[in-house]
Amino acid sequence: MLKQIAAVLAAVLLVPCVAAEAQPYPSKPIRFVLPFGAGSASDALARIVGQELEQTLGQSIIVVPKPGADGALAAGEVKRAAPDGYTFLFGTNSPLAVAPNLQKEPPYDVMADFTPVTFLGDNTFFIVVHPSLPANTLGELIAFARTSPTPVNYASGNTYAFISMAMLATNNRIKLEAIRYKSEPDAMTDLLSGRVPLMNSTSTSVLAHIKAGKLRALSTAFDERSPLLPEVPSFIEAGQPKLPISPWFALVGPAGLPPEIVAAMNKAMAAALAKPSVKEQMQRHGFAPKSSTPEALAAFMKDQLAVWKVALKEAGI
Repeated sequence: MLKQIAAVLAAVLLVPCVAAEAQPYPSKPIRFVLPFGAGSASDALARIVGQELEQTLGQSIIVVPKPGADGALAAGEVKRAAPDGYTFLFGTNSPLAVAPNLQKEPPYDVMADFTPVTFLGDNTFFIVVHPSLPANTLGELIAFARTSPTPVNYASGNTYAFISMAMLATNNRIKLEAIRYKSEPDAMTDLLSGRVPLMNSTSTSVLAHIKAGKLRALSTAFDERSPLLPEVPSFIEAGQPKLPISPWFALVGPAGLPPEIVAAMNKAMAAALAKPSVKEQMQRHGFAPKSSTPEALAAFMKDQLAVWKVALKEAGI
């Protein structure tokens, strides 16, 4: 009799466990941890994509800005998260390719501590100046810097801005001094006031200010003009060599993320990035959405670690 009662109790206790295991993914809100602050390009893009994912996945997407240490703080939080599919890094080149190369003792191993999910795309940057700086072209900026008795300060809200401007200085034998901020929104106050007169920034942060005449765009940071500001020359047209680095976004989870969760999120994200309404919103921020397989992202991340290591050396950092 006692054995029968024990068996019945065991069966009853097992039911909730089986039910919990059988819950479809996702069964609760998902967190996107960002390497930059509220109002940054990362924040805007994560919210655009998140709204679409909420419709397809049936769960809330919680955007969590965690700026600092070139994105390493956000990456560290995701590294420590449980590999259950409810915490992802809405990452960029900063935490996934640059921060590990900037620190003698990196706080994580990019290829070992994260699970690649999908590439997200590339972003557009513009080199801009405050109207107080006497330069209407990139050539005039270089000429001004060459005759300036002190280095020209520039605001840096992310690693692409920091390193690309360092490479501009090295390539043209001019002195530029980085004033570093946790995130672009933090840098904008000083840029708009003229306390820092120069910046290489995402279109998300500067486009409205350029159109309002509060900032002057000298060029894109790339070899082609942007449809957002077609009148602004490209970096190549401004007489500069093509930069070997570019800003990009990718979605990764903690190490050990189950393959079925990776596949589910990869599929949902690919569908979101391909939707015309989502693409249109993202393109207004200068973002070119592009998904990938997890395997392709892994290969890309490995390659980018090497690319940015060389770029740091060439920039003298």
